[in-house]
Amino acid sequence: MVLVSFDQWNLLVNKLIGEAKGITEPMRDTDRFLLGLAYEFDLDDQGRGIIPENLAKYAGIEENIVFLGLGNRVEIWEESEWLKREKYVTESASKLIDKLVNKEK
Repeated sequence: MVLVSFDQWNLLVNKLIGEAKGITEPMRDTDRFLLGLAYEFDLDDQGRGIIPENLAKYAGIEENIVFLGLGNRVEIWEESEWLKREKYVTESASKLIDKLVNKEK
């Protein structure tokens, strides 16, 4: 699950679906996924918010939550899933970096 500011949300939506030349099936599916599962919520005076039940279920959040700050966004993970992903990323970091570097050439 990803948490972004309203401004970042608008940038993301425009980048992914804002410049489409027509209403294609991939565009409609992207709209359904991004816009259909998106929520806007406010924090209370102590900075707390409630994750909607369907989003918590989608993200597999059951017990412990990990908040991962990544520049302009925050990812929210079920702790057990994050630990698996962290292991993968740690073991695969050099391969992932090589892919990104070679893609940009």
